[in-house]
Amino acid sequence: MTTDDDAALGIAAAERRRRFRDRVLFLATWVVLAAAVVLFLGGRLDLSFYGTWGLFILGGALNTILLTVFALAVACAIAVVGALARLSANPVVNGIASFYVSLIRGTPLIVQIFVWAFGLAAQGVVLPLFEAGVIALAVNYGAYMTEVFRAGIQAVPAGQREAALALGMPERLILRRIVLPQAIRIVIPAIGNDFIAMIKDTSLVFAIGIQELVSRANQSGRQESRIMEALLFAALIYWILTFVFSFIQGRLERRMARSDR
Repeated sequence: MTTDDDAALGIAAAERRRRFRDRVLFLATWVVLAAAVVLFLGGRLDLSFYGTWGLFILGGALNTILLTVFALAVACAIAVVGALARLSANPVVNGIASFYVSLIRGTPLIVQIFVWAFGLAAQGVVLPLFEAGVIALAVNYGAYMTEVFRAGIQAVPAGQREAALALGMPERLILRRIVLPQAIRIVIPAIGNDFIAMIKDTSLVFAIGIQELVSRANQSGRQESRIMEALLFAALIYWILTFVFSFIQGRLERRMARSDR
């Protein structure tokens, strides 16, 4: 083994030790901060509240997850159609899509939730509250994701589409077999970020009476006059959910990066 090889091995070993030390310090920082929060709040909270109401509040997490999953699935479908419309050469189709994106992005989500739940009911169109919440979240996020999908489609190299046209493939087949699969791979990180953001935005449907995390926390906290304990527990569950899905998103992105290489 040459001197250069020994030096390279030494540098690699030093780099591994540095990464290990950084991870230990990172974890220790989290532990210290978590311990500080627990010590600060521990003496001010009635921990018996969690034994009585913890499972009740936790049950709201199921509706939170269901709202997020259903709304994101519908939002992705809306976004694909919206992105294709935004890229259309037809001025009417493009105008409709642009108007939708501008209107939804220019108004608050809570107002949109009230419109779907109560505004339509006042006009004689009554939707179940859960469906109204799903539609409001899907339509709102669909507008934002329309621009994400549009950018993803435009990021696919134009040469691939031109090559497919030269081979005689029809436009629809090119879109389905070549453009959309690559565009979806490009926008997956952004979809993951929207999924995590939507988990927290589902708390807004509490305003229309859907039994999710915030609704159950508010209900139990007011009944026992322990609002702080209830809201902190709901916040902890949101944090855990976002942490878990952020971890899954990170693993997915790393796996996709390896496959690309």
